[in-house]
Amino acid sequence: MATAGVVVFLIATFLDWVSTQDDSVTGTGYETDTTIPLVAFLGVGLAAALLYALNRARGRQHRGLSLTTMAAGIAAAGLALSYILDAPGALERGGDYSAEVGTWIALIGAVVWTAGAFLLAKEPEGDDDWHGTERRTGHTAH
Repeated sequence: MATAGVVVFLIATFLDWVSTQDDSVTGTGYETDTTIPLVAFLGVGLAAALLYALNRARGRQHRGLSLTTMAAGIAAAGLALSYILDAPGALERGGDYSAEVGTWIALIGAVVWTAGAFLLAKEPEGDDDWHGTERRTGHTAH
C-alpha cells in the first residue's frame, strides 16, 4: 500500500500543481519546485528498500525502514497540503497561485503512502525482541 501511494505521488509530480488566477501560466510539480520531485524520488528509493527488506530482513521487514518511510510520507503530505493552502514562495515569484489537480492527487498519494507505511510499521515482525506470540522484555546482544 505504501508503494502504491509513492507511485501516485510520483505520477502527480508530473501533473499541474499550480496556476495563476487567470490560468495563463501553469506549472507541474516538477517545474514548480525542486523539492517536489526530490520527495517523490526519495519515496521511490524507500519503496525499493521496503521491497528488498521484504525478501531479506528477518521477519520480512525492517521496523526502522518502515518508520522512515512513514515519516517521508508525512513530509510528502505536508508538502502537498502547503501547496493546497498557499503555494510556498508565491511572494518571491510574484504570483498569486492556486492549486491544481496534481496537488490534490499528490495529497491522496501521500496519505496512502503514509497509511501503508504505518500499517507495515505496526506489525510485530519488524521488532527485534518479538518472537512468536511472546514479547521478550529487556535487551539482549545479538
